[in-house]
Amino acid sequence: MARVRFLGSEPVTVPELGPERVVEPDEVVEVPDERFDGYVCQTSNWEPVEEPKDEKAASAPLKKTAAKSAQKTEG
Repeated sequence: MARVRFLGSEPVTVPELGPERVVEPDEVVEVPDERFDGYVCQTSNWEPVEEPKDEKAASAPLKKTAAKSAQKTEG
């Protein structure tokens, strides 16, 4: 898991981290690797402390593939 620091001046509730999870100002919390970018893009609220260990999980977009064509049956 990655880690981020909350930069706000008032405590906030972050439901993604657990039911009724309150994060205090300057507190460092662990966030799921795949959600790391969603926190650190909010530069006025969060700063990175420890980036995800698997960079692919954090920043790689989902790979889109073409649909397979239907198989033709002879009859």
